[in-house]
Amino acid sequence: MIVTIAKVADFDQFLRTFSTIGVEKRKEHGCRGARVFRDPDDHNRVWVFFDWKIEDYERFLADPEIPAIAQELALSEPPVRIDAFAQYDS
Repeated sequence: MIVTIAKVADFDQFLRTFSTIGVEKRKEHGCRGARVFRDPDDHNRVWVFFDWKIEDYERFLADPEIPAIAQELALSEPPVRIDAFAQYDS
């Protein structure tokens, strides 16, 4: 699992792009799914949980088409990947 946090200037535009162009590009790079959460304290901040292997995610980031897609996401700041602090069985 990979978790990112991003600030968006326009949530609706973000969701439109993320759920269309973004889906196709992520599938191309092995992503098996994504869940978007809107921060309850800041509606311009989204948390995204990806079902993705880290090496596929890194290839995705290196794709030359990603900067243009990122622009369409209406991000106001670049996304930040959050690393897990600990993992437990339950």
